[in-house]
Amino acid sequence: MSDLLTQFVNLLGAVLLMLAFAMISQRRIVSLIHLFTMQGATLVLATAVVGVVTHQPHLFVSAGVTLLLKVLLIPWLLHRVVGRLNIRWDIETLINIPTTMLIGIGVVIFSFNLAMPISRLSSALASGTLGIALACVLLSFLMMITRAKAVPQVIGFLAMENGLFFAATAATYGMPMVVELGIALDVLIGVLILGVFMFQIREQFDSLDIRHLEKLKED
Repeated sequence: MSDLLTQFVNLLGAVLLMLAFAMISQRRIVSLIHLFTMQGATLVLATAVVGVVTHQPHLFVSAGVTLLLKVLLIPWLLHRVVGRLNIRWDIETLINIPTTMLIGIGVVIFSFNLAMPISRLSSALASGTLGIALACVLLSFLMMITRAKAVPQVIGFLAMENGLFFAATAATYGMPMVVELGIALDVLIGVLILGVFMFQIREQFDSLDIRHLEKLKED
């Protein structure tokens, strides 16, 4: 039974990686929020499964907090921001989508090669997922640096935290609860601040293109 659940955690890791690839190729902002919600739901399920196998109750609390924040509250806030700003598409990217996907494949190969020596030394339940988690983090960072609009960059930042959380859960059975709750609070506050930041950009420049901020340096 334990081996079966371990394979299930690996499968959930693969789903997270596929969702990360889908996010870097997605141009529609509403669909990007849906993908982020699916990633959060997958993370909740993976955390709960690891909790069942390792019999660590704090992982169930972590799964509950993740469900509340990453699946319910933060997507709702993002949908409200998108609705109030009346934006649906993120057409302009700094690098075209096919090139971004090719770079993403290279990032995944690099991540697995980098994590392989560490995975061999680890005795954790699903130590092989470390490469997946690192790839998710780097793909999210890639999305942040290749998008010209503020909203996809915020989602990329949140997706990066998902990868870090998955690594902590699958490879080390989670962080201390105080640390996890502190990170959750920081993420929530960060989203609220970034929401205000996006409204200010829209009010000043009538656009969410962050390259308009370069004008501030010239003034």
